[in-house]
Amino acid sequence: MTTNDVAAPEMSAELEANLQKIETLSQRLVSALSHKKQINPALHGPDAMLYGKALQGYWQEWMHNPAKILEHQIEYWGKSVTHYVEAQQALAKGKLQPPEDPGPKDRRFKNPLWDEHPYFNFIKQQYLINSEAIHNAVEDIEDMDSTEKKRLRFFAHQIVDMFAPTNFFATNPDALQKALETEGESLVKGLENLVADLEANNGELVVRLADEGAFEIGTNIATAEGEVIYRNHMMEVIQYKPTTEKVRETPIILFPPWINKFYILDLKPENSFIRWVVDQGYTLFVVSWINPDESYKDVGLDTYIEDGYLRVIEEVKSICEVDKVNTIGYCIAGTTLSLTLSLLKQRGDNSIKSATFFTTLTDFGDQGEFTPFLQNDFIDGIESEIGDTGMLKSFIMARTFSFLRSNDLIYGPAIKSYMMGETPPAFDLLYWNGDGANLPGRMAIQYLRGLCQSNKFAEGDFELMGHTLSLRDVDVPLCSIACETDHIAAWKDCYRGVQAMGSKSKHFILSESGHIAGIVNPPTKNKYGHYTNDDLSLPSEDWKSSANYTEGSWWPVWEKWMAKRAGKWVKAREVGDKSHPPLAPAPGTYVLTKARA
Repeated sequence: MTTNDVAAPEMSAELEANLQKIETLSQRLVSALSHKKQINPALHGPDAMLYGKALQGYWQEWMHNPAKILEHQIEYWGKSVTHYVEAQQALAKGKLQPPEDPGPKDRRFKNPLWDEHPYFNFIKQQYLINSEAIHNAVEDIEDMDSTEKKRLRFFAHQIVDMFAPTNFFATNPDALQKALETEGESLVKGLENLVADLEANNGELVVRLADEGAFEIGTNIATAEGEVIYRNHMMEVIQYKPTTEKVRETPIILFPPWINKFYILDLKPENSFIRWVVDQGYTLFVVSWINPDESYKDVGLDTYIEDGYLRVIEEVKSICEVDKVNTIGYCIAGTTLSLTLSLLKQRGDNSIKSATFFTTLTDFGDQGEFTPFLQNDFIDGIESEIGDTGMLKSFIMARTFSFLRSNDLIYGPAIKSYMMGETPPAFDLLYWNGDGANLPGRMAIQYLRGLCQSNKFAEGDFELMGHTLSLRDVDVPLCSIACETDHIAAWKDCYRGVQAMGSKSKHFILSESGHIAGIVNPPTKNKYGHYTNDDLSLPSEDWKSSANYTEGSWWPVWEKWMAKRAGKWVKAREVGDKSHPPLAPAPGTYVLTKARA
């Protein structure tokens, strides 16, 4: 479609009818918003002091180095005026055409009209000019604490993303075209999607990322065969049915994060880590954590360890008639596995033979992209919210993670759903991403204050369960898998934590891709490669630059490492025993509990 193709549309009867439907839906919208519960304002962003400090810093820079500030301001003014003049000249010539240089490429502006139509091209280029000016203004501030500067940079970027012209109907050519092509039906469907999301979350706007009706847990995702063989107030323990005649003597216990559900490792047969491990001849137990409500407000990390980690270790040892188990911890569950290992060492308990860590942080000395959310104003807001409800609600955590990739996880999906009226995709990974869990209040504060903010575990000073836990106590053979573009657990931070552990047998694997795709990377896909290097004394950059790169999944490399610690081959075990009869087929019942705003 070009400029010459654009004609003035006529208002059809169907379009008028759809606009009338919008009026009716608007009433439902108002009703849905009226049910929204207020949360602490601190959770919406930084307090005013941050912007006050930024203004003060900018003013000081103006006083001390006015030439630099003026240079940037004049550059911005010059670009804006030049941009305006070029647009006016094009109009004066009577030719509705964009300039020869349509501006830099940005995947948000992939519609050809952003380059071919003078109206949209003018808006796009001015937005990019404004964005650059805001970025330069932030970088100009020199007399500002580095942490505050990092936070300011993050929130300034959020403002820039929020005000992108693609986020507004009148300046989004895709949405406008769709509305005309569908006689306004896309607007009706979009508003229906918006109202449905608000109604489903008590007035809180949580953008659906996937078509929830396309999936049913236990039917077309999380379908690996197994049985719940133990249940308490914290977890269900699933033992998966063997698929080989013989299995390794030492079983594996997999501890998934309790921020989301365990079935990220069993989405579908072809990318199921759970199925793959069982197929390699291992007896596998997986923990499915409870999705807590207000009654769990006093549950802490000690409860997760005592009634979770330690309990399942004893149950598995009993079922398999062994003295030791191998363990895997993913993300926060890996962090807590490290705490458990320190505790067991101090107790003289050698039940854990080896530990594998997926994208696990244990040294929080560098807060990375989470810096904006780990300062006192934000944590104070979380603490206040927890004080009112007894728990950290799932949508707060989900929103925090989403803002780290706001264009991909907030604005992009919202545009498609609310402006374009599209049904969210039937994508299992995005379905899982939206199926979050609440966090018990006490546990959340222990984690945020004691580990993330104070870094007490890495410093050897984390008080828990009558012991002073230290990262140096983690001395079992270990394998850590980190992911190259992980924005939640940066690989260099994972690596630094492994370096500080006391084990004499360490293996570190760096997978390509991010927090999920780098882990859920089956060998059959041959999609993402990985790096290995036995010299963990090197700084992270040197470790990577001298590492061996291998195409394809890291899973087989890890399995070879695990096989050396898994004992002899024995006859495949039946699921459970007389003391552990099957309670429910996998994936169990706890996984079905939904968290709502």
